[in-house]
Amino acid sequence: MGETYDYLKELEDFSGGTFHQDISSPEQALGEFINEASKDCLLSTIKDCEMFLNSNLTKQEKENIIQNNAEVYFLAIELTPLQWLNNLVEQMKEEVKTK
Repeated sequence: MGETYDYLKELEDFSGGTFHQDISSPEQALGEFINEASKDCLLSTIKDCEMFLNSNLTKQEKENIIQNNAEVYFLAIELTPLQWLNNLVEQMKEEVKTK
């Protein structure tokens, strides 16, 4: 994770690899990710997400990136992409406590 570390690429890999078109639901996909990921992996994913959320990108840019990488129908879950990502981070933080 040197100077060339790209949290945005890591976030895109996480969201695209976890929340793809073949999932049953976003909740089920997150559960599978949490169950299969090590504590270090979860901590790294949380860090990448938080770096993204706290970045200088505009709200619209952030929402577009999330929508372009995660196959989630946000209207159906009644959350904006940013609310959804914040919820994911909080859920992962809770799970880290038990790993």
